[in-house]
Amino acid sequence: MPGVYARRFRRIAVLAATSALAATGLLATAPTAQAAPPTPISASTARTYLGQLTVKAEGSSTGYSRDKFPHWITQSGACNTREVVLKRDGQNVQQDSSCAAVSGTWYSEYDGATWSLASDLDIDHVVALAEAWRSGASSWTTAQRQSFANDLTRPQLIAVTDNVNQAKSDLDPAEWLPPRTAYRCTYARMWVHVKHHWNLSVDSAEKSALQSVLNGC
Repeated sequence: MPGVYARRFRRIAVLAATSALAATGLLATAPTAQAAPPTPISASTARTYLGQLTVKAEGSSTGYSRDKFPHWITQSGACNTREVVLKRDGQNVQQDSSCAAVSGTWYSEYDGATWSLASDLDIDHVVALAEAWRSGASSWTTAQRQSFANDLTRPQLIAVTDNVNQAKSDLDPAEWLPPRTAYRCTYARMWVHVKHHWNLSVDSAEKSALQSVLNGC
């Protein structure tokens, strides 16, 4: 299935080949002015915030379900949270009458790939829902969990390559960091920003990994 594989590998393109590459879903270079999630706290603030987080052993996943974090709720009109993020994080995004993204380009900060098909993108919860559950969200109300799962104000949602997001799963920074090393500092700042705002705990290995990244920022 050449078309599938073509979308999974970056290609060196020249201007004349742009339309052909767009058909595969993969373009060669990142946009010069890329849209992005809300800017996270600075590295120095992240180090301060990290020191303020409660350190405790990660809780149990017992009782966890994604259904307990209602997500991709309607934000306005026909647009749900996923479509809002796709519009925000992409370039020249065109939407149909149902608010679905039908064209545009998206640069995945996690791995450095650029896509032209929305179906190649997942919206990552930077702090995964299951991770949040084990870090304190199990005691929240459903309304609080819904707000967390659809948080457009903090840097908690980002459009990234689907299989990279699936590889991340619900792992914390001691277990997974973006393969694109240039983004790890930003990712650590995002993680701490979200956990601090939502008063979620960290385990000792997670804190150590975050400290290591932030100290190099």
